[in-house]
Amino acid sequence: MLINHDTRCALDSAVDLLNTAPASEGRERLADLSDLRAFVERRDISEVGRLDGQDLTAVREVRARFAEVFAAADNAAAAGLLNTLIAAASTTPRLTDHDGYDWHVHYFAPGASLADHLAADCGMALAFLIVAGERERLRRCDAPDCRRAFVDLSRNRSRRYCDSRTCGNRLHVAAYRARRREAGDPAEATV
Repeated sequence: MLINHDTRCALDSAVDLLNTAPASEGRERLADLSDLRAFVERRDISEVGRLDGQDLTAVREVRARFAEVFAAADNAAAAGLLNTLIAAASTTPRLTDHDGYDWHVHYFAPGASLADHLAADCGMALAFLIVAGERERLRRCDAPDCRRAFVDLSRNRSRRYCDSRTCGNRLHVAAYRARRREAGDPAEATV
C-alpha cells in the first residue's frame, strides 16, 4: 500500500493520540496541558496556537472518536463516524509548503483549534484507508496485557503487535519457555 508522507504522519499522530488513553497505557497520558504540549511537540504539529483546558478536553473527545473508528464493526460504521468527526471540524483543504516540507494538503481551517486540526487531518488519513479498502490495517496489539493501537503497514497485513521488540518478543519468549517446560526441560522448570 502506497501512503504519502503527510498521510503517514497523520496516521502516526492518530495512533499516538489513541495510545495516550488509559485503556492503552494503563494511565492517562494526556492528564494536563503539559502532556498536551508534549504531544504537539512530539508529533511536530504545525499551526498550533495557545492551548488551554478546553483544548485538552476537546482533544480527548477527538481521541474517543478515533477509538470508535478503530473499533467499528465495518466500513460503513467507520465511515459514518469519520464523516461526523470531519464535518464537525469544518475542514478547509488547502495546499501548503511550510517548514521545508514539499507541497501537501492541510484539511483544517487556518486558525483551527488543535482538536479540529487533529479531527480534520487525522480523520482524512483514516478515511483514505477506508477508501483504499484497507481499514483492517487499523489494529490493537494482540498481546493480552496490551491494548495499544497501531496501523499495520506490512505488505501482507501480518503485524500482530504494537512493537515486535517488546510485546511480540515477550510473547514469543513466553511461548518458547512454555514449550520447553512441556518437553521437560529442567532449566525451564525454575523460570
